[in-house]
Amino acid sequence: MIESSKNILLFGDGRFAELAWYVLTYDSPHEVAAFIVDGAYLKQKNLFEIPVVAFEDCVNKYCPEDFSMIVPLGYQGLNKLRQKKYLEAKSKGYSFISYVSSRASTWSNVSIGENCMIYENATLQPFSKIANNTIVRSSVHISHHVEVEEHCFISAGTCIGGSSKIGESSFLGLSSTVRDNLTIAKKTFIAAGSVVVSDTETNGLYLGVPAKKTAKPADDAL
Repeated sequence: MIESSKNILLFGDGRFAELAWYVLTYDSPHEVAAFIVDGAYLKQKNLFEIPVVAFEDCVNKYCPEDFSMIVPLGYQGLNKLRQKKYLEAKSKGYSFISYVSSRASTWSNVSIGENCMIYENATLQPFSKIANNTIVRSSVHISHHVEVEEHCFISAGTCIGGSSKIGESSFLGLSSTVRDNLTIAKKTFIAAGSVVVSDTETNGLYLGVPAKKTAKPADDAL
């Protein structure tokens, strides 16, 4: 699931990047060789005594044949920024690692794609699938036969019932709940604490208990 490497490039130098650096350093076989940021946002030369390098220059300094990457950016714009940088790094020839906390609960038949981060106390039950470029935060429960498509963000404390499907680029807010056997359409935004009891519509923003679609589209939520 995760290949051992000491040559990892970590995209970002904000709070999410700092968190990713810490868990990779103290809870994985990986070692971060450099932080990568877009040149326009290059404001410091070092972070935690590790170089911070412009994305535009990273191929010249860190050959994709020798270095893998992880892009642990947040949920801005329904995960669009993380998706963009993940695909840009992929086009440069970089491979990607994923991180699964040693404190997470998983099973041998759980499928986890590349550029994923699974944080502590997350539970991934048998037959669940997490596609590429997805973040699963602390204390999330993903039940059996759940499928999470690419570029999603599952916030801390979320519970997803068995056999549900979470569509591409969706965001599930803090402590939200998705009932079993549902289809969450792509680009769905589920607000914190909401309880979803029926299928959603693409680019819908859902709020409440039970969750109802609002007039505001998901694209405008973040």
